[in-house]
Amino acid sequence: MIYQRAEAIPLLNKLYAEKIPFVCFTDFLAEKAWIKPTDEIQADELRYQFPNQPATPGTSGFKNDFSFDKKPVSYANFKVAFDEVVHQLKIGNSYLTNLTFRTPVTTNLTLDEIFAQSQALYRIRYKNDFVVFSPETFVRIEKDKIYSYPMKGTIDASVPNAKDIIMEDHKEMSEHITIVDLIRNDLSQIASKVNVTKFRFISEIQTTYKKLLQVSSEIVGTLQNPRDLGNNLFSLLPAGSISGAPKNQTLEIIHNAEKESRNFFTGICGHFDGNTFDSGVMIRFIENKDGKLYFRSGGGITALSDPEKEYQEMIDKVYVQVS
Repeated sequence: MIYQRAEAIPLLNKLYAEKIPFVCFTDFLAEKAWIKPTDEIQADELRYQFPNQPATPGTSGFKNDFSFDKKPVSYANFKVAFDEVVHQLKIGNSYLTNLTFRTPVTTNLTLDEIFAQSQALYRIRYKNDFVVFSPETFVRIEKDKIYSYPMKGTIDASVPNAKDIIMEDHKEMSEHITIVDLIRNDLSQIASKVNVTKFRFISEIQTTYKKLLQVSSEIVGTLQNPRDLGNNLFSLLPAGSISGAPKNQTLEIIHNAEKESRNFFTGICGHFDGNTFDSGVMIRFIENKDGKLYFRSGGGITALSDPEKEYQEMIDKVYVQVS
């Protein structure tokens, strides 16, 4: 069931306090959340898989002959929104803005088959509305410890010396530092002893078309009120890695540049097993709108961003992840 924010926070606290396993997901702006105990979830409503949590039953198997085609927004239209964001960055209204677009896609897979086909840390298929296969952890909570893993920086692994290029790129370094600092500040609202324990490590993702390298960091803190899951979670939203900094001004820039609601895209999805709460950012997101499929993707924009590289990164992120 979908709850408004004021209803969702106490419900999350109740389930967490009573150690009742549940799954939840929120919209981008954290105005609403879907929450349900795991023993009440029916597969036709929700299928899910989280780290160390087997996928719920449903369509399985691998289609060797699957098709997946995309028709991204034109570079000219991308550039209009990009230029507006860069203008706001240059006049000081933001340091980093996450800009996303909707790409029409066609495939012979259903959303349920995409869920089964994809390989990712976090997978959600909600009704016939959307499917998510996300590589990015939002937060993990174990007792009084909170862990966050902001992901920022992507490159085609086939590029010669790709790892060295992305790790030494000044723009990518600046963007990553900004996000790490934002997440560290966000966590400091609800936790003490917040530290960056791993800075800029590489992970590989195999997509339909190519292998990508992505850069993440690990941030850890000690929760001040570990039982208050609802407020702890919602106070961190929207997630910094898919909004920007400073957050309030950047959200206004996103609204004006994207000109459409993200709804559940770039919200977060979470699973509580009775002991540990684990959650992912809902990127790598395909939605069904009136029988047509759209993939939502984008990236972080700074004043140093190259529009052609950002456009290509947005396109590269439109894929079905495979084993």
